[in-house]
Amino acid sequence: MLTLVAEIAALTGRLGGLTTAGKVPRLRRNNRVRAIHSSLAIENNTLTLEQVTAVIAGKRVLGPPREVEEVRNAFTAYEAMDSWSPFSSKDLLTAHRLLMGGLIRGAGKFRSRGVGIAQGKQIVHLAPPAERVPGLMKDLLGWLRRTDSHPLISGCVFHCELEFIHPFADGNGRIGRLWQVARA
Repeated sequence: MLTLVAEIAALTGRLGGLTTAGKVPRLRRNNRVRAIHSSLAIENNTLTLEQVTAVIAGKRVLGPPREVEEVRNAFTAYEAMDSWSPFSSKDLLTAHRLLMGGLIRGAGKFRSRGVGIAQGKQIVHLAPPAERVPGLMKDLLGWLRRTDSHPLISGCVFHCELEFIHPFADGNGRIGRLWQVARA
């Protein structure tokens, strides 16, 4: 199954690489818009696919200003990702700053406090202490650079470990999903 998925991904990548007179093909742009919409919907952004498409096209949209800003930020980050190295901590921080700028304090910086994830009143995950985050992220990005695992597997492992480390005060899911695309 992994072989078939890899073949499909390779063919899709070839399609995505085709351009006409330097313009991004419609399919690639539509996929990017859908990826942004889906990633933000997971984070409770209520804008519809049509509204997300309109925001990206520079049109005014009736919706919560924060959610419109989330779309603008995500589009900016997705557009910039081709210039990043998926193994670079500096680029990861830049991506987080673009995704979360104007939405949270400390965008583009590793967290400086402890964090946990709760379901109701129960803590379901307590992330490693903040002082360990830079080293853990350096190790994770180093592993990503060295691994010979298939990109689909290494992308999934990276995302899982990133979520475990929880390097940012907020936006970990968004950056993890973005980084999977950047790695592919």
